[in-house]
Amino acid sequence: MIDFELEPQVVSRLQMYHAVAENMMRPISREYDEREHEDPWQFFETMWQAQSLNDVGPAARSTGGEPQAGPKLRNLNTVITTEELCWGDVGLFLATPNSGLGGAAVMAAGTPEQKARFLKRFAEGKPKWGAMAITEPACGSDSAAVTTTATRDGDEWVINGTKIFCTAGHRAVDKSEGFVVVWATVDKSAGRAGIKPFVVEHGTPGMQVARLEQKLGIRASDTAAIIFDNCRVPAGNLLGSAEVNPEGGFKDVMATFDATRPIVAAMAIGVGRAALDFVRTFLKEQNVEVRYGLSPRRLSVVERDFMEMEVQLQAARLLTWRAAWMMDMGQRNNLEASMAKAKAGLVVTQITQKAVELLGPLGYSRKLLVEKWMRDAKINDIFEGTQQINMLIVARRILGYGSKELN
Repeated sequence: MIDFELEPQVVSRLQMYHAVAENMMRPISREYDEREHEDPWQFFETMWQAQSLNDVGPAARSTGGEPQAGPKLRNLNTVITTEELCWGDVGLFLATPNSGLGGAAVMAAGTPEQKARFLKRFAEGKPKWGAMAITEPACGSDSAAVTTTATRDGDEWVINGTKIFCTAGHRAVDKSEGFVVVWATVDKSAGRAGIKPFVVEHGTPGMQVARLEQKLGIRASDTAAIIFDNCRVPAGNLLGSAEVNPEGGFKDVMATFDATRPIVAAMAIGVGRAALDFVRTFLKEQNVEVRYGLSPRRLSVVERDFMEMEVQLQAARLLTWRAAWMMDMGQRNNLEASMAKAKAGLVVTQITQKAVELLGPLGYSRKLLVEKWMRDAKINDIFEGTQQINMLIVARRILGYGSKELN
């Protein structure tokens, strides 16, 4: 018999994070949605101190693409915690100081020495952020088509190019002693194999934030465009090996996504659960009973809609838990990570839109957070690989096709 019951220590931890979500995040949720690009420093300081006591974050694959198991159920605990905090506010969750996507890239592609060197700072000092720069103005979903270059010059690499849509880019570059992991090609003729990740540390000359995006949702989180203009980094800041071979390069990109896509799925589930919980309370206040156990033909439209929301959210959650658990077990999870991300991104969009619809004019009103959750939801269907890209990955893995056979 499969047991999905959480261990007592996990339940206790979730209760703590639920209190944070309810008492610290919800009260300032609307404020920092409206004050985009302003920093809730009191919240940052509190979360930084709390995180220093908890080892949370993705245990990504090692360089070379082989699975690497982290502490027991570390990734599963991360996605469960992520859901709870995003029930509070997904924008504030993304804005919380931590190593972020940059740290996931270091874990995926870095050597043991690099992991210790670059991630150690996230247990010390004042709040700081890590970011990842991969998307370019002419390169969106096709991450293999990056044109940013890295040229070897003695004991340094010289990076030139422009990156866009970098989550936490502004805070990593300008507001902390963090870093940005930038993906650049060291050999254009090698195609995907020539793509390598470089750690560009805070204060490095030649790295500059060009602009901040004005967004539909997740507005508490900064999203930046970053220019690299003859930006020089030490040779040791190239994560992993500088050798160009067909088995390397882009696989490190995908290993990073294998670790982070379940987390993005959990973010979506948290937002969807917030909307679902609100609708449940609203229906109860309106004396609308959801009658479980009856034939669908005997239910009202509202009851059927609500049950469908519950079913789809639970399906997305189980897919997400499986993808995270597989990584904890040292198993390859690229298929499952894309399945979880695709399902959760679609489900949260549908659930939040249905929540607005069921509440009518109240759902569309700014008096409630429901309309905000609908705006926050859509990005989960876009970043870390769009719905279409993840479905393409799923099809390739199931059918056994490569990018040349199915694109």
